[in-house]
Amino acid sequence: MTNLKVTSHAPADLDGGLAALRGDCARMAPHWAVPEPAEPGPVPPSSIHGVTVPVRSARLLDAMSDYGD
Repeated sequence: MTNLKVTSHAPADLDGGLAALRGDCARMAPHWAVPEPAEPGPVPPSSIHGVTVPVRSARLLDAMSDYGD
């Protein structure tokens, strides 16, 4: 036999108002830790390799006018 008992961690009152919503957000805030932003460093051109452009894309870009000529 299957146990069909369902437990929910959601509040029973879905129309709790703004105060309930703010309380829910305050309880969840510690779970949403934001990592410190990492500053990207310069990349030497010698490390950029293996980039390929499909022929159709190259033709499309070649056919475009430069700066609205």
